[in-house]
Order: sequence, then C-alpha cells, then structure tokens
Amino acid sequence: MSGNSRKRPTLVADKRYGGAAPGKGSTKKAASTKRKPRKAARKPAKRRGLIGFLMAFIGGIFRIIWRFFFAGATAVAVMIGIGVMYFAATMPPMEDVIDGRARGSVTLADRNGDIFAWRGDQFGGMITVDSVSPHLVNAVVAQEDKRFYRHFGVSPRGIASAVRINLRAGRGPLSGNGGSTISQQVAKLLCLGTPFDPTEWESEAAYEADCRRTTIWRKVKEAVYAMGMEVAYTKDEILSIYLNRAYLGAGSRGFAAASERYFGTPPSALSPAEAAMLTSTLPAPSARAPTRDLEAAQRRANVVIGLMEAQGRLSPQEAAFARENPATLSRAAKQDSGGFFADWVMASGPEFFTRDTTEDVIIKSTFDQTMQTAAEDALAWVFENQVKEGSEAEAAIVVMSADGAVRAMVGGRKDPAPGDFNRATQAVRQPGSAFKPFIFAAALELDFSPNDYLDDSARCWTTPGSGEWCPQNYDREFKGPVNLTQSMAESRNIPAVILSEFVGRDIVREVASRFGIESDLADGPALALGVSESTLLEMTGAYAGILNGGSAVKPYGLVELRIQGDDEPLMGLSGGIQERVIRERAARELTWMMHQVVQSGTGTRAQIPGWQIAGKSGTTQSARDAWFIGFTGEYVTGVWMGYDDNSPLTGVTGGGLPAEIWKQTMTRILADRQPVPLPMQAPEPTLSRSDPNFATGGTPGGIPATTQPPQQQQQSEDQSILELLGNILSGN
Repeated sequence: MSGNSRKRPTLVADKRYGGAAPGKGSTKKAASTKRKPRKAARKPAKRRGLIGFLMAFIGGIFRIIWRFFFAGATAVAVMIGIGVMYFAATMPPMEDVIDGRARGSVTLADRNGDIFAWRGDQFGGMITVDSVSPHLVNAVVAQEDKRFYRHFGVSPRGIASAVRINLRAGRGPLSGNGGSTISQQVAKLLCLGTPFDPTEWESEAAYEADCRRTTIWRKVKEAVYAMGMEVAYTKDEILSIYLNRAYLGAGSRGFAAASERYFGTPPSALSPAEAAMLTSTLPAPSARAPTRDLEAAQRRANVVIGLMEAQGRLSPQEAAFARENPATLSRAAKQDSGGFFADWVMASGPEFFTRDTTEDVIIKSTFDQTMQTAAEDALAWVFENQVKEGSEAEAAIVVMSADGAVRAMVGGRKDPAPGDFNRATQAVRQPGSAFKPFIFAAALELDFSPNDYLDDSARCWTTPGSGEWCPQNYDREFKGPVNLTQSMAESRNIPAVILSEFVGRDIVREVASRFGIESDLADGPALALGVSESTLLEMTGAYAGILNGGSAVKPYGLVELRIQGDDEPLMGLSGGIQERVIRERAARELTWMMHQVVQSGTGTRAQIPGWQIAGKSGTTQSARDAWFIGFTGEYVTGVWMGYDDNSPLTGVTGGGLPAEIWKQTMTRILADRQPVPLPMQAPEPTLSRSDPNFATGGTPGGIPATTQPPQQQQQSEDQSILELLGNILSGN
C-alpha cells in the first residue's frame, strides 16, 4: 500500500497543457491561455489601370536585367581574375625585359675620342628607380601617372577623363588621350608579352606599329596584362622597366641613353630641369627631341616642372631655380654635322658590326669636327654671298690627309638625315680636266720633263666606230708649242690628248686606276679630257697619292672598332697608304707643275697668302660639272659643284666657284697654323725634249723624233711605271 502513497509522476499531457489534462477542470485555464489570433497579412494595394501594368512590367524587366548583369559581372570578374593570374604567372624576371631592342647601336667618335654621331638604337645600360636621380622619378610620375603608387594597374578616373577630353575635341573615345597608366604603357612597350619575330614582321618598326594599335579588345587585354604585372612585379620594378624601355628620340632607348645623348650626364646626376626635359619628350619622342628645337623643349620642360611643383614633388624654390636655369644640350648633342661622314663609315664597315649589328659598337674615326665645321661654313658662305638666291645647284667637299684619312665630308648643302644621298661618295660625275694630272704623272714617270714641249695646234683623231674627233681648248685658241708646265697651268686640251696618246692610253688608265680611280675609264682619245666618271672621294684620294710622294691611298674613316665594354678592338684601320705608283721625284715634279696652276693658271682663285698650294681645276662639257681639287703640305681638299639632274651650270668653271669654296674651306682650316711647304721639286734646266728650236717634224702626237731625250734618272723605288709598261707590252 505504500506504493499507493507515492506521488505519481506528472503525465506528458499534463506537461503539454500546463499540468492538467483536458476535460478535468482545465477548461477555464486553457481558455485563458489561448493565443490571440494573428493579424491578417497586409494585402498589397492593387495598382489599377495601364500605368500599374507598365510599372509592374518594367520592374520585372529591371529585375531580370539586374540578375543577368550581376551574373555577367561575376563571370567577367572571374575571367579577368583568371587572365590576371595567367599573365602574372607567365611574367619573366624583371631583368629579362629591360633591354628589348632587336638590334644594337653604333657610337661614332672623332679623331680625339669625342662622340659626334650615333646610329641604331642606343641603350645606356640597366637602370632602376633606386639608381637614378629622384628628380627623374618624380618628373615621370608627375606627368605620366600621378596616381601610379595608388592604383592597381588601371585608373578608371584617368580613363573617364581621357574619354571626356577626346569626345570634347571631336575625336573618338579611344583617339588622342588614352588615360593609360604607367603600368599600361609598360604593357604596351612589352607588346603584351609578344616578342619580336623577324619571320612575322617585316621590320622592328612594323612590329612596334602593330604593338601600338588601339582597339577596344586590345585595350581590355592591355588592362588585364597591366594588372598581371602589378601582381608579378613591385611598383618600383614596373617603373624601372619603363625607365629602361621608353623611347626618347634620336635613337635613345631608355632614360640612361637619352641622358648621355642629350646632356652627356649619367641618369643618377640629372637635375630637375634635365629630368623635366627628358620626360617632356615622352608623348612624341621623335618630334620633341631637344636636338630638333631646344627652345621648344625648354618650354615643354617648364610645364613638367609646374606639375612637379603642384604635386609637391618639387619645392617652389627648386622649381624657380629650374625655370631660371633651363637644361641645355651637351657639345656632342649640339653637333649636328658629320652625318654624311657617319653614313659613309657605316656603309664602309662590315654590315654585321654597323648597319645590322646586334651588339653595341664603338667606332673611333678619322673625323675632325673643327674641319667639318670649316667646310660647312665655307660652303654656306659662298652660296649666300656669291651664288644667286634660289639656286638649286649642289656642292660637295672632302678634306683628307695625305695618307687617305678623311677629316671632313660634306655631301650636300642641307643637313642630312641618316641615309640621305651623299654627293661626295655616291655622285658619279665626269671630272673633266681634273683628270689631267694622271696623264702628266705617267709622262713624268717615263722621264718626260716639265720643260718638254707639246704642239698646241688644231688636229683631229679618228676612232674606229666613232668617226673623227676634233677637240677644242676652253678658250678656243691654239698657242702652238707649249711646255708641259704651261699646258697644265692653262689646262690646255690639245697637248693633254697628244701626251696621252704618245704615252699610251693603257699606261694612263693604269696609273689612274692604281692611284684609286676605280670607275671604268674610257678607251678612246677623249680619256685625256676626263670623260670617264668618278666620285669626289676617289678623285681626292688619288690626289692624296700625289701629295704623299707617289703612293696610292685607300680613303678611310674607320680607325678602330670594338664592342662596348671590351678593351681590345675587333678591327683596326680600314685604309691608308698602299703600293707605290710613281717615283717620288715624278710626284714632286708633278706637285711643282700643279703649284703653277694656282700661281698663274686656272686655279689662282684658290690662293691663300703665305701658303704654297697645288691643285687642278676641271670643267666638263657644257659646264655640267665643275671641280677644284688642291692640297697644301698636309691636307688635300676636293670640291665638286653641279646640279643633281645634270643640268648645265651658268657661268661656272672649276677655277671659279669651286676654287672659291676650296679657298674658304682651307682658309678656315689653316687659321692659326704655321705654313707647311709643299713637297715639290722644280725641273732641272736641261735641254728639253720637243724644244721649239728643233725640227718640227716628228712622230704622231706632235713630239718630234729628232729631239735629245733628257738625262735618265736612277730609279730607286719599287714597282715603277716602267715595270708596269713592260708588263702591259708583254701581255702580263
């Protein structure tokens, strides 16, 4: 019974209903705990009519568009992320993309070692943000991308601003301002990771033009590539790539090359004014190069200085100083002459080290900047003061040492661009009477004397297939018996032809050829009057052989070629004195005869007080070409004048304007120098061959057979013209 007295556990139902089972006195309590009915859900107000329907429809459309936009944006973001990570994973080490040139460079130095010209793409070596002047970093960031250190590779604000500017200017949204960040510019410089392939592009220029194409798809890819760089590289590394690969005009690739090219200053020492000027070239490097217009470059640099000051990258005091002391070009950068000489040296050297080099090459040359300036100033002075205004006549000048070292070269009246036509080396023209010294050289080598006489009388020659040829003297007169010296001084044609025929055309051609006239020489008697074509460089080099005592020279400009950074040269002199052509005595007597040309003959206009000068004028038929080539005791200078289209000159002979150009050039070159005597020898007063006191009858050519030959001279030099004559006659 005790079990009945125990307290019974509460039933589950009791728990559920508050301790009392339903139906047992719990009704009231249950009623009191009955939940209050919920308020009915608020029914949306019904939109009535057509407006309500349209609002509902438009809302539905917007919800659909939003869902698609959100999904599309998500997909685009995912694809961009994949692209960014792909490009980031494929980025090469920063050092591997610093120098992106497909070819090397050539730096040309003059005889003193001073740089005067550059060819190819210059690269001054790798630089980094830490190794350059901080002013350069500030100038580049201030102008190109002031938010560079804050964005993630692209700048939406910059793009929007650029589009707005382009549209206001009436251009397309992608034309003109691009709003590109420095990172995007580097992406473009790297051609979005596509290397140059010569089998795919015709040239490096075509490759770069393709890399600069602007399309919507390319801009998108450029932005993704830029963000990939932001992942792979630090900001300083991206900027370092830019500083090394940006083109800054005048063949300068990178700021290191440009700094040396324009200022002769390493990039670590750039001043604010210099840094600003370099940076100002970036939008249009070729057009804005300081060498084109220094004053305009200084004005543009002031704009960059203003940006640096406004952004707090330059103090007001530093900005004011930079404006008051603008950057100026170095002496080498100011040197805008020597282009014709540089092109000639480049063409005369091995192509794989000059025009097609993949290395950075240094060439030391024979060039003399002072002489070059003298030649250019002389030419300009003569055309300004002694040639009618508007004349299109051209002229060329070559200055050379006796060993063939070219010191100056003017290939035309205008400043050349690389590759321009060079009239000193490429114009092949008739030298006229300037060819005559080679006839007299052959005769003197065969023991003629300057005192020997020739018959200056009218006569004709018959050439098989050409009929009768009857040359005239320039003055249309005939003087009868004249000696070789007078014939040379007065440039008489008949005696020259007589002498050439008597000596033998083969001998004359061989002498001219061995002196350096490489052009084909005429076969007929007109050979003596210079109807065969030649270049000014060849003719000047041949005269150098007369000055040096009778040995041929090979004109040269290259002294030494080496790879940048190497101490040992890869090649040395490209020319110089060659084999002997005539004996020294013959050369000295010929020099004496040519001295008489300047003293009393057709070259008197070339006289310079206090100096001994030898030379020879030349004027071709109808005055289409006018020459004067002369020399002092040290230098030979050749001058040609004519029209490019071979039109006749008006009132010009070799002894006129060309001799004046020669005089003006050499007067400037010889200023402050001590006179150097000519290596000449007057003839001995012996009984001459063809003395007019002798009988006038004789051999063909007008030289009497009854005359006494001059006293024979002992020949000491090797390879004389007599040996040459024997070889020709024997058929060797």
